[in-house]
Amino acid sequence: MIAEVLREVSALGPFFEISVDPAEEVDPTWARLTDLDPVRLVGLIRGYADRLGTREPRVAASILFQAVAARLWSPVVAAFTLGAVPDLSSLHWRWAPGAPIALWLADPAEMTGPDPVLHTVVTGQLRPLLEVFRPVVKVADGLMWGNAASALAGTLRVVRPDLREPVTGLVEELLTREPLAGTGGFVRPGAFLRRSCCLYYRVPPGGFCGDCPLR
Repeated sequence: MIAEVLREVSALGPFFEISVDPAEEVDPTWARLTDLDPVRLVGLIRGYADRLGTREPRVAASILFQAVAARLWSPVVAAFTLGAVPDLSSLHWRWAPGAPIALWLADPAEMTGPDPVLHTVVTGQLRPLLEVFRPVVKVADGLMWGNAASALAGTLRVVRPDLREPVTGLVEELLTREPLAGTGGFVRPGAFLRRSCCLYYRVPPGGFCGDCPLR
C-alpha cells in the first residue's frame, strides 16, 4: 500500500517525489542520508555556499538543512493525509549543489506506532543529520529546529488545496511536540512566524523570509 501512496504523492510535484523503483538499486550515486559523513558534508556546504554567493559556512549549512527538511516533510505529510506514513529507514538521497534533492526508498514500508510522522522524519532522519552538522559548523540547535519547523509549515504553501485542511491540523499538532515546540507558531491562518532566523538575510543581496522574526 505504501508504495502506491508514494506514487500518488509523487504526482503532486517535485517537492513530493520519493522513488520506490527497485531498479534504482543499480545506481551507485544513491547514499543513505543518515550515513552522511563530516568530510562529505564540508564539501556540500562549500558547494552550497558558492551557489548562494556567501562566504559564511554557517549560513550555507543552515539553509541546506532547511532544504533537506523541506524535502522530507512534504512527501511524508502528504502521505499521512492519504492514510499512510512511509518508514524512511531505507531512505537514500542523491544531491549535488545546483541540482534538485532526489529521494529513493529502497525498501518501501509503512511506519507504525505513535507519532509516525514525527518519528520517521525527526527521530529517523533529522536528528542523526544534525549530529553530523554539529562538529562541522557552529549553528545553534534552536535555529536548526526552527528551520525544520519553517519547512514543515511551508508544506501548506505547496500542498494540494483539498489536502490543506488535514495538513494544517497535522502541522499545528507537530509544532507542539519536541523538538519543534517553541520554534514558532501561526499568527493567523496560514501565516507562520518563527522565533529564530535561518540567516538567509546574510546571503547577498540580503532580504528576509516571509516567516522571519526580524522583518
